[in-house]
Amino acid sequence: MKSFNEIVLKKVGKALLTRLETIAVAESVTSGLIQHGLSSIPDASRFYQGGITAYNVAQKYKHLHVEPIHALAIDCVSAQVAEEMSLHVCTMFNSDWGLAVTGYATPTPESGDKIFAFFSIAYQNKIKRSGLIRQDKKDPLTIQFFYANEIFKNLEACLKSKKTKAKPGKSKKKK
Repeated sequence: MKSFNEIVLKKVGKALLTRLETIAVAESVTSGLIQHGLSSIPDASRFYQGGITAYNVAQKYKHLHVEPIHALAIDCVSAQVAEEMSLHVCTMFNSDWGLAVTGYATPTPESGDKIFAFFSIAYQNKIKRSGLIRQDKKDPLTIQFFYANEIFKNLEACLKSKKTKAKPGKSKKKK
């Protein structure tokens, strides 16, 4: 599959618009694909703050404040790195929500010749969901779209969760 789940993206956009909340993205393995997906949603400029693609430890440390000793030890691919990325992208872009992903779209010696990614979803400075996505396809672009769609499904679930509902009178619209 080399396309976005348009139904899920529309639900994400509608939820963010209804809640008057914003989102930003920090990605590595998907190389801007999640940013592209969010920006394709109607009225995205009303909730999408922007994003950053950081591929190496130096950039992840400089811009997203990942802990460098841990990041170097695990080739920047772990749940901890994804969580740090999602939290710090919220700060960087002044957004309510932060999405992050780091992983592998091709087998490498560092990945044990496996294909996987860690993702994280932060909301108002707290990790709401994080996890591991495994994949066994061979085409990197197919894998990147798979990761993006899985993250969008997880985001949609978080947006529907009662634990993250906007409180009446407390919502804020950021420019």
